[in-house]
Amino acid sequence: MEKRRRLVIIGSGPAGFTAAIYAARANLAPLLFEGFYSGPAGGQLMTTTDIENFPGFRDGISGPKLMEEMRQQAVRFGAELLIEDVDSVDLSIRPFKVIGRSTTVMTDALIIATGATANRLDIPGTHDNEFWNKGVSACAVCDGAAPIFRNKELYVIGGGDSAMEEGMFLTKYASRVYIVHRRDELRASKIMAQRAMSNPKIEILWSSAISSVEGGHVVESVILKNLKTGEESKRAAGGLFFAIGHTPNTAFLKGQLHLRETGYVRLKEEGTTLTNIEGVFAAGDVFDFRYRQAVTAAGSGCMAALDCEHWLSLQDTHSQ
Repeated sequence: MEKRRRLVIIGSGPAGFTAAIYAARANLAPLLFEGFYSGPAGGQLMTTTDIENFPGFRDGISGPKLMEEMRQQAVRFGAELLIEDVDSVDLSIRPFKVIGRSTTVMTDALIIATGATANRLDIPGTHDNEFWNKGVSACAVCDGAAPIFRNKELYVIGGGDSAMEEGMFLTKYASRVYIVHRRDELRASKIMAQRAMSNPKIEILWSSAISSVEGGHVVESVILKNLKTGEESKRAAGGLFFAIGHTPNTAFLKGQLHLRETGYVRLKEEGTTLTNIEGVFAAGDVFDFRYRQAVTAAGSGCMAALDCEHWLSLQDTHSQ
């Protein structure tokens, strides 16, 4: 079936839901594609157990609970939600065309809030139904302060700047941090590599890889493999962090927006959510490769809705 809307929002994490809340309160009657096969409706937080750094929840809140609260708040103000993936969009025509698995929508404005997916390796013990969120994570800033990691030996996989940053952040809580790198030279910038290597609580395990993660209810150990000798050893571990980057969920755009080399949406003007195409806005981790936090995603969702409302009002004025 085909619909016509003033605003369509693609994505259902903190950015998408917050944009929907603000847009619905502005009487824009937004239609939001939550996604389905491409990932859980609600985004990455749907696989996060405890969130302790989102303002307003003194004792923390689970990721799924926070997303459900945001979702229901958007519905309360009149947003319409579709549990459906978007296959493609056509930004060359106006109104824009959004093509879902079973729904096609023509829309005057579009907010893209599809987020980014943390890159993970196929290591036994790290999958969703194993120790993911039970000691395995892809965000030290999000999870590193949790009691489960305090005063434990923690492992970070990666060799770039993000791995160095994650490792240094974890030293605030861990007894020791091991950075596991497949090569004998880091990809990180010299200044970041030097900071990590000079930290007394960090040790870099060169030419190494994690073969598997083991434990009971939570991570208790890792199997470390020396890639030069093939030798494996079992080591005590309280947690494992992937720090090998993120992949922004922008493939469906098919190059119709200006993107960075890494695939993130490139904003037309910093400090806004404007893209290079008028009427198209970006919110959350789909453009934010620096902070990647639930609260910053929610903030940019608010900005996108306000930018969109302002732009639509200007179009109404010009058409009169």
